[in-house]
Amino acid sequence: MTYPVDIATMTIGRGYPLAFIAGPCVIESVENTFRIAEGLKRLSERLKFPLIFKASYDKANRTSIESFRGPGARDGLDILGQIRKELDLPVLSDVHRISEIDAAAHVLDVIQVPAFLCRQTDFIVEVARTGKPINIKKGQFLAPWDVPNVIGKITAMGNHRILITDRGTMFGYNNLVVDFRGIPIMQRTGYPVVFDATHSVQTPGWAGTSSGGQREFAPVLARAAVAAGADAVFMEVHFDPDHALCDGPNSLYLDSLGPLLEELLAIRSALSPQQLSDPQAETTLP
Repeated sequence: MTYPVDIATMTIGRGYPLAFIAGPCVIESVENTFRIAEGLKRLSERLKFPLIFKASYDKANRTSIESFRGPGARDGLDILGQIRKELDLPVLSDVHRISEIDAAAHVLDVIQVPAFLCRQTDFIVEVARTGKPINIKKGQFLAPWDVPNVIGKITAMGNHRILITDRGTMFGYNNLVVDFRGIPIMQRTGYPVVFDATHSVQTPGWAGTSSGGQREFAPVLARAAVAAGADAVFMEVHFDPDHALCDGPNSLYLDSLGPLLEELLAIRSALSPQQLSDPQAETTLP
């Protein structure tokens, strides 16, 4: 059984159009957030792909206590609400505290569970109780075949509106790798799988008080993920990544994003209907 997820006017899942979740790592200002959202909306209208706008209102998992975290829940959710209303875009943000879940659910179309919280049972249960679509970031420490345990905590609350996002797996210190077997393995749960192309090229903590990244490899991984059958692609985008206040080294340039999106849509269109609708063949898992 498969569980496509309806979000605003789109559906994400096997056999549905390739969707994109994109935006800046963190809300820097009203002006910057709208500039990026408007640019992405123009691309989605020109290339005709479903788009969810993402931006964090509070990055509670920054490397250093002095790192920029964003405007906080009240102001950040207000900005995301403006984006949602004025640009007619569904919005997603990550939530880090149980106390903010209800306020976030009132504004967001999708609530994201951060990778570091994907095993926090009480937190996940409270997010699930909202009934909102949930994007679970698979922890860098979690195997693809362990994801059903996370899903079980959500479905136990009667919520089947679940996206699973792969953002790479820890490979020694300060490095991530992507095992593309994980996409079809996680799709066996029946839920849509998203590939996070930009966090997968992050080098956690590499710069000492912040993470580094290798944005030049994000397009390579995104192409591979779409070819492997990913249902959506997640990417952090900024008009000036080198001066972004968070995750700049792994963020993509807004002005040069169009050709990559065209390539990804072309790869998707080249896949056969069977590849997009049928479960992958069973294999023996650990």
